[in-house]
Amino acid sequence: MADRFAPGDRVRTRAADPDGHTRLPRYARGAVGTVVERAGAHPLADERARGGAPDPHAVHHVRFAAADLFGAGDHDVVVELWEDYLEEAP
Repeated sequence: MADRFAPGDRVRTRAADPDGHTRLPRYARGAVGTVVERAGAHPLADERARGGAPDPHAVHHVRFAAADLFGAGDHDVVVELWEDYLEEAP
């Protein structure tokens, strides 16, 4: 699978609240961050939870301002996210 994102790219996480399992933390949904680095490729946990044996998908470390996620804080938070949860930020 070719990566859609590279370090330095601004991305937004999906805001959807899907039924069933997802590894996209609720606190990070709809947030804008910056890709730090690629973190490998792994089967998408959402698909595995439904009994599938999917192909690996790209995973990225994404940096967010803590204040953007939690309303306060002067530090950054890095979250490991599957590329499937990300879209290009305007």
